[in-house]
Amino acid sequence: MENVTEGKWESLPVKLNDSILKTLDELGFTHMTPVQSACIPLFMNNKDVAAEAVTGSGKTLAFVIPILEILLKREDKLKKMQVGALIVTPTRELALQISEVMGRFIQSFPQFRQILLIGGSNPITDVEKFKSLGANIVIGTPGRLEDMFRRKADGLDLASSVKTLDVLVLDEADRLLDMGFEASLNAILEFLPKQRRTGLFSATQTQELEKLVRAGLRNPVRIAVKEKGAAANSAQKTPTRLSNYYTICRTEEKFNTLVAFLRQHKHEKQLVFFSTCACVEYYGQALEALVKNVTVLCIHGKMKHKRNKIFSEFRELKSGILVCTDVMARGIDIPEMNWVLQYDPPSSASAFVHRCGRTARIGNQGSALVFLLPMEESYVNFLSINQKRMSPVKDVVDVLPKVKALSLRDRAVFEKGMRAFVSYVQGYAKHECSLIFRVKDLDFAALARGFALLRMPRMPELRDKTFPEFVETTIDTNSIRFKDKNRERQRQKGLAELKEKAALAPEKKNFIKNKSWSKQKTKKDRRKKTAAKRKLDEGSDVDDEDMRELLSDTRLLKKLKKGKISEEDFEKRGDGGREVPGQSEGAVPSGGLGYGGRDVRLPPCRQPPIQTMNPVSTSRDLFKWPRA
Repeated sequence: MENVTEGKWESLPVKLNDSILKTLDELGFTHMTPVQSACIPLFMNNKDVAAEAVTGSGKTLAFVIPILEILLKREDKLKKMQVGALIVTPTRELALQISEVMGRFIQSFPQFRQILLIGGSNPITDVEKFKSLGANIVIGTPGRLEDMFRRKADGLDLASSVKTLDVLVLDEADRLLDMGFEASLNAILEFLPKQRRTGLFSATQTQELEKLVRAGLRNPVRIAVKEKGAAANSAQKTPTRLSNYYTICRTEEKFNTLVAFLRQHKHEKQLVFFSTCACVEYYGQALEALVKNVTVLCIHGKMKHKRNKIFSEFRELKSGILVCTDVMARGIDIPEMNWVLQYDPPSSASAFVHRCGRTARIGNQGSALVFLLPMEESYVNFLSINQKRMSPVKDVVDVLPKVKALSLRDRAVFEKGMRAFVSYVQGYAKHECSLIFRVKDLDFAALARGFALLRMPRMPELRDKTFPEFVETTIDTNSIRFKDKNRERQRQKGLAELKEKAALAPEKKNFIKNKSWSKQKTKKDRRKKTAAKRKLDEGSDVDDEDMRELLSDTRLLKKLKKGKISEEDFEKRGDGGREVPGQSEGAVPSGGLGYGGRDVRLPPCRQPPIQTMNPVSTSRDLFKWPRA
């Protein structure tokens, strides 16, 4: 779809319900965005839609309004337990946000009920809520939705409820696949009727998403809404009203620069992205102590029950700092967001775009800043997005000693710092742009100073390396105590148990070393010896004629031992007095019988030697011969 222009809601080729128009007016949405004017008529005319639009372009209303219009025009009105629309999103925060928008509209339609099915709460509570109140519109994340479909034993038959489904929407569809929800999505789609309207909405298109379009949509209408100007020529799109900056910092000055910037923008709302959950935990606690009189909140994917509360709290703030991972990078709409700060460059170019899209939404102004190390400056060219280099941040002071002091006072901070360092290095190694972000280029000593570590952690990347430029603390880190008394008590108990085990360890080690501890090891050793013997036999250079003579002598000797022949017969038939090739007369080979200039070694004999035989014959009797 090209050349789609925005206009008033009344200019749509399809007429919207009066109550919907009234709600739009109350929310202050007087004009449509391009993606809304393109998608709404198609959806309402029973078309499947695959929409790609720049982040912050109003995609939520592009499917919320058609869903309501389609459900209102149904011939058979939906009953309490019949689901007419299902909206699937990758994160709880985005699901919560869509639920809030939908809730504003259905206030005018008491005949419809919606339910939010996301993680972080007891699934039985969701089951009971659905059974008692019912739902016509379901909004949820893939994991919880899949779980609800399998709750028939608890009295919830969601598979039967969705037989009346009219509309399925996958919001941030590419992210749904990136986060490994493909199996859950397939399981959910198995329960849904084939005759339905489907909408896929995303700011970026991927190959995986293309497969989903082909598999799940019937003759879809593709919509690509592009920004005017320079951004339109870029493969990755950011809002046109976004001021995009980058700054170059030395490794050990990076955190100092971040703190100085946050202090200078105290009265604004700021989102700070880190690459890992461990970095969010560590730096979030440090920022809380260093940036005074500002609310600092943290969100990452490993949080189970707090995320919804924290997200709602931050949305209500006039100013503050939210430290987060990419769990907040998609579809989240936080009012009046002034700055998006990317402390760690994201693992992909599309993630960079989505992060930036948390500001400058729906035509508003906003700014984004990414912190880069000197060796990472070419990342700007890799992104191919209009970015300006920001002048150096002023009044930067060294706050790292204060972070070290925090670690010395509380073992929890010390351990968080170690985990953050390890997770950062491991994440760096997995960066999509491996030509720029290379672990071998990292200055580990400077990086450890930048993390304000007390000592270097133990990890494979640092094995067998020394760091003279990093000065470890003289304090024994094992003596650092947890501020939380319960945790410290548990730690001391664990240390005592380790000491007890260490005292018993030497005796155990000697036992293992001196005595075989399993039959398996004995069998393994036996197999090795057999294989070595076989290899020796295969490598022997004894020719066939010599081997026949050796076997003949073997048979004669056995007959002699059993008394079947006399010693005289043995001498005559075996030609026992002949000279052995490769030896002087009467000589006895050392440790074996000489044939072809090589000793053939045989196992020792169990029977006593016969004393009356000549030297050569006697030497033969020293060996155990194979049975006939």
